[in-house]
Amino acid sequence: MLAERIWAGATAVVLAVLVVHILASLRRGAFGLDLIAALAMGTALLFGENLAGAIVALMFTGGEALEAFAQRRAAREMTALLARLPRTAARYEHGRLAEVPLAALMPGDRLLVRRGEVVPVDGTLEAPTASLDQSALTGEPLPVRHTRGATLMSGSTNAGDAFDLVATRAAAQSTYAGIVRLVEAAQQSRAPMARLADRYALGFLVVTLALAGAAWAWSGDPVRLLAVLVIATPCPLILAVPVAIIAGMSRCAGRGVLVKDGGALEALAGIRTVLIDKTGTLTGGRPRLIEIRPREGFTADEVLRLAASLDQASAHVVAEALVAAAGARGLALSMPTAIVEAPGSGLTGRIEGHEVAVGGRDFVRAQCRDGEGESDRDGWAGRPGTVIVAVGVDGRPAGALLLADAVREEARAVLGALREIGVARLVLATGDEAGRARDIAAGLGFDAVLSDMTPADKARAVAAERANGPVMMIGDGVNDAPALAAADIGVAMGGRGSVASSEAAGVVILVDRLDRLIDAMHIARRTRAIALQSVAAGIGLSTLGMVAAAFGLLAPVQGALLQELIDVAVILNALRALRAGPRQ
Repeated sequence: MLAERIWAGATAVVLAVLVVHILASLRRGAFGLDLIAALAMGTALLFGENLAGAIVALMFTGGEALEAFAQRRAAREMTALLARLPRTAARYEHGRLAEVPLAALMPGDRLLVRRGEVVPVDGTLEAPTASLDQSALTGEPLPVRHTRGATLMSGSTNAGDAFDLVATRAAAQSTYAGIVRLVEAAQQSRAPMARLADRYALGFLVVTLALAGAAWAWSGDPVRLLAVLVIATPCPLILAVPVAIIAGMSRCAGRGVLVKDGGALEALAGIRTVLIDKTGTLTGGRPRLIEIRPREGFTADEVLRLAASLDQASAHVVAEALVAAAGARGLALSMPTAIVEAPGSGLTGRIEGHEVAVGGRDFVRAQCRDGEGESDRDGWAGRPGTVIVAVGVDGRPAGALLLADAVREEARAVLGALREIGVARLVLATGDEAGRARDIAAGLGFDAVLSDMTPADKARAVAAERANGPVMMIGDGVNDAPALAAADIGVAMGGRGSVASSEAAGVVILVDRLDRLIDAMHIARRTRAIALQSVAAGIGLSTLGMVAAAFGLLAPVQGALLQELIDVAVILNALRALRAGPRQ
């Protein structure tokens, strides 16, 4: 019969391809459940059940195609990061613009970023303002406004007018290139849960063959053996888990958290102890303006505006903080002239016809004609972790500004949320001296404060805390890299952190916000629950179907169609990990 031959031929082709794939896997030391599908198709051809064999072949190839579609759908946000990587940039050369490859860009190059273009490299804004869409990197839906001198992160999209950018890093060392490398590594990884299918394949195969053989021996009907094999193909374990894990990773990427592999996502769901670095992690890592004390004849905004206007000419981290603070207050800055900088002390220059001095108190005192300068009349001296900037105008003191590396605004809420999630122990691990560490930790609910820590000390602390359960380390600096690598899961603040910490960590927070970690942990827990739910439901239904087939209640064709419905159901359920849960 022609139809029978067509069914047999189609089954034989799929079986041949599958056998080649199985042999290649066995040579690599991998053992998968594809063997059950091959046995089902081979048995169908052997017993002349060609239609059942064709359905199994169609079911298997259809399941593979459905899984591939689901994984592409789940990885959409991560793939979008790769697709947005620019190839060229507009660089100023001898008074004109030239399109050059990204690899040719070097620090100091002046670039033009047009409306709608992706910022090609990390750099400094050389325009009054710029509006950037950072949603692809950070998940923030609204454009972010930056002012002259701000450091712009590569990978953002220009949502406003064209602006000039001075590159501070080569393309290969820029933020976005590092993110792309991490995404590529994440896409190539497999989760431990995904490998459960391979680890337990032999056991599942033995159970399947035992049940199939028992059904044949008990009934004497070889078709029952085939029916059992058919309904066991393919196992939902190899479909639901990878799809759920990739969906969860994709969901995290959409929230500005890059999870490098499925193992890291799973680890996020079961953490019991968290060690947190201070500088750049618990704190912002850069000084922020805390208070302004103007002298008689000056207002607070005027003192800040004059200081920030002059500090536009300095690359010092304190100068950047003052410029940023002035921008946040909407103050219009003027261009400085006649600038003279004394490295490590301060700088002088002319602002709107006034002689302005900004720097340490001793430096500004020396610039004041009356010799008084800005003494410690406000009682700020000696406060740990602070920086005092004095301002002088036209030879007389104008005021002082207090800056500090303050605890992040969201830190207290994040630590409380970690407790709610189930973290039993919170530890602050910092290289700061004990007094400063205690001041920072006061009122935040830490179980322990470890101070004067070297990188090796932090790694040893991680090992010691492992006795209390799985350990997470959160850090951002090069000195945190050993501890990040030693922890069950390392989390790096990648927005401004070091390359070493991002490479050592399993999770990288792309936006400079600690609370995104809580989002990622909720996503991880929900993803694990959905994956296990899909596996339990799929295996349970398959097992019931196998038992029914063993008792002759399901024919091979019926079993094949039922198994296909089970596979579709578990994949669709796994894709729920893409959607926001109640806590998100």
